[in-house]
Amino acid sequence: MKNIVNKLESIKIDGMGLIAYALSAIIFLLVLNFNLLPKNMMGALFAMIILGNVLYYLGSHLPIFKSYLGGGAVFVLFSCAILALTGIVPKSVVVTVDTFVTKTDFIDFFIVSLIVGAILGMDRNVLLKASIRFLPVAFLSMAIAFFVTIGMSQLIGKGFRYGALNVAFPVMGGGIGAGAIPLSQIYHNAMGGTAADYLSNLLPAVILGNIFAIVGAGLLSKLAEHSKFNGHGVMLPGDTDKKVRINPKIDFQKMGVGLVFALSFFMIAIMLNGLFPKINQYAFLILLVIIVKATGWLPKYYEESAVTFSSSITKNLTHALLAGVGLTKLDLVILTHSLTWKFVLLVLTSLISISIAAALLGKLFGLYPVESAITAGMINNSMGGAGNISVLAACDRMNLIGFAQMGNRLGGAIMLVMAGIFVSLFG
Repeated sequence: MKNIVNKLESIKIDGMGLIAYALSAIIFLLVLNFNLLPKNMMGALFAMIILGNVLYYLGSHLPIFKSYLGGGAVFVLFSCAILALTGIVPKSVVVTVDTFVTKTDFIDFFIVSLIVGAILGMDRNVLLKASIRFLPVAFLSMAIAFFVTIGMSQLIGKGFRYGALNVAFPVMGGGIGAGAIPLSQIYHNAMGGTAADYLSNLLPAVILGNIFAIVGAGLLSKLAEHSKFNGHGVMLPGDTDKKVRINPKIDFQKMGVGLVFALSFFMIAIMLNGLFPKINQYAFLILLVIIVKATGWLPKYYEESAVTFSSSITKNLTHALLAGVGLTKLDLVILTHSLTWKFVLLVLTSLISISIAAALLGKLFGLYPVESAITAGMINNSMGGAGNISVLAACDRMNLIGFAQMGNRLGGAIMLVMAGIFVSLFG
């Protein structure tokens, strides 16, 4: 009996032995059954962790998923979306999770901690060289994907206007909150109708584009695992990629210090956004942290503290966040109502063209093509912050969140400006 217990406990689900995890899962089922799950942060986190960790474990071990479909990340997202759609996870739980993930901005908290830790943890020279190369690759790739997509739309009889308004702009607009919603308002102001109607037409492209990006990132990472074009999470080839990233020992005091510094950076970004509201707060955050890292103003102790805090968040809450996104953001009903072969082809065209362009341009600009294809390409077909995390989790490149947010936020803003010009000419 003892041997059986030891064997079961040796199976680890995010650090917990199988028996311990099963007991926690039973507690979760009991509170669900008696409708006693707290409708607050504790209830939301408990549901997200229990679902996210076990589903990620299953997806990482299922043959087809782990090899070709993005592994645990994709499995968590789709499984949770199905659980919410079928009512297996009660509506009240979905609402509780949505309140925590969206209305209390847990996603923003997660992203801020990742950005600060990822950038401060990089080698300074690598960061500067990679950043200078990255932005031109991202913007040029988006431009190429736009023209290829509207060209395909014209070719299959939908017209270039449909390809631009219903696929290219929403799928590369920077997500939902910073992309599809303001884009629907732009359409409303230029063409009449209601913003809500436009939004319902834009969301399918954003959702499907994000799904393709997640699967594509996982597949590319797997297929190119032993390729010389794969940087395995490093953007820039050469001797600099052998430099050790900051990887401090666990220090609980440093976690607290890192939290304060991450939030301090974000508060400065908020103030700058207040002064210049047309520039996204994340753009200010990324620029601010890059400047601090490049100049060496921040003592090593505080850099290590930020990285320690970021690592603790990433290690413990990524799978939970994926569960939250699947339960609340991946609307399969909206998606399935809009699926036609022409629509799917156009979204797929956007993803493939931006990925190929980013890989080739990345190589030309001195970046690893695989990392460039993911961060300057596929990421720009995702649904904002939550989508970025999902894509990077699928290919195990969470440390590239700074580049992902940089391209997604700045590129998305440019696409919104271009959309305004486009509808004034062709609306």
